Amino acid sequence: MSTTEATSPTSQVLIRPARASDADVVFTLLNELAVSYLPDRDAFDVTFDSFAAGESNALLLVAEVGGVVHGYALTTISRLLYTNGSSAQLQELVVESSAQGAGLGSLLVEATERECRLRGVRQLTVASRRASGFYERLGYGSTADYLKRSFD
Repeated sequence: MSTTEATSPTSQVLIRPARASDADVVFTLLNELAVSYLPDRDAFDVTFDSFAAGESNALLLVAEVGGVVHGYALTTISRLLYTNGSSAQLQELVVESSAQGAGLGSLLVEATERECRLRGVRQLTVASRRASGFYERLGYGSTADYLKRSFD
C-alpha cells in the first residue's frame, strides 16, 4: 500500500493505512461524523478490525501529524457492471474539528485517489450534502441525487 508524506505549514503530515492501534482515535473521530446513527463500539470494533487487517474490500487511511491521528478516510471498492470494472465510494471523511482547514482532508482525498488508481478503480464517487463545496474545490462534480432508506 502506498503512503504519502506532505509538508503542512507547521508540521509533517503522514497519510498511511490505518493500524489496529488507531481504533480508539478513529472511534472518537467517528463521533464527530455521526449524525444518522449513534456509533456502537462493539459493532465498530468488528468492522474496524476487518478493515485494518485488510480483510475487506475497503481502504482505510489516517492522517497523522506529529505521531497523532487527526483524521481518516474510509473508501469501499466493488466491481460494478456499468463501470466495466471496479468502482469506489468515499464513504467517510473526518478531520478533527481543531485540525480542519489545515489541508488534511484534501491530503486524505488525494491519497485515496492515488490508491484507487493503483488498484485499477475506474471511478470514485462521494455522497456528501454537507461538504459539497469541499469536494467541488477538489474537482468533483454533481452527477446524481442519492436517496437512502435505513433498515433498523
